[in-house]
Amino acid sequence: MSVAALDAGLVVRDLDDVELQQQAVTLYRRVFGRQPDTGLELNTRLLSAVLRNGGTALGVVEDGALLGFAVGFCGMSDGCVYHYSQTAAVAPGQRGRGLGRMIKYAQADAARAAGARRMRWSFDPAVARNGHFNLDVLGAVGRWYVPDFYHRPGTDRVVVDWDLETPDPETPEAPRGGRPPAPTPEPGRAVGHWTVEDGVGRLVVPAGDTVPDGTHPRLREGFRALLDRGLVARSCVRVSDEHAVYTFTGDAT
Repeated sequence: MSVAALDAGLVVRDLDDVELQQQAVTLYRRVFGRQPDTGLELNTRLLSAVLRNGGTALGVVEDGALLGFAVGFCGMSDGCVYHYSQTAAVAPGQRGRGLGRMIKYAQADAARAAGARRMRWSFDPAVARNGHFNLDVLGAVGRWYVPDFYHRPGTDRVVVDWDLETPDPETPEAPRGGRPPAPTPEPGRAVGHWTVEDGVGRLVVPAGDTVPDGTHPRLREGFRALLDRGLVARSCVRVSDEHAVYTFTGDAT
């Protein structure tokens, strides 16, 4: 069992007891709106199997209550071995405390201890808040756009790559290639509108957490066009009440 004490009575630890595992299943349902028997469930047996086979299943606990967790496992693609973070969740009432970052850093520590030098995970590019967290806060890089990631319509995802060696996630630095210049609001630009100017790409997305119908096909076109130009997604920031903007720059790996 891995346990680490944190500030303010928080503890990050493996989900290696039945009570915490069940709390993780319940929290997963709350965050993602899943119901039992849909085929989209997290379960306690899976958490145990992941832990016993070199994966990560860890959470942040306060007074016995699970506030957030992450689950991951070893992945391999095109000869690259990495730690794949399958899911991460923070209890809705606990957001704003930095728990998401804390959990990702703990998962990165566990992955490095197991020999991993990179992490990957996917997120819904239509939810700007997630893009900002993954790209701007953690410093991961959006390298791939995968339509229907879960083999279901409406599950398009961006897959990010996180270097666990440089920069150190504990002390974030500017991403390789430098931080892209901040975008400015462009009145009248519709969701899905993209541009490239002086080697910097921009893509307009919704600013809210509710994804309007038809958003993914428009983003799919923009992401593919920009990634095909050798650019990678490095930032996602809100520029108005309605819109956020992804910024892409050249790949400097």
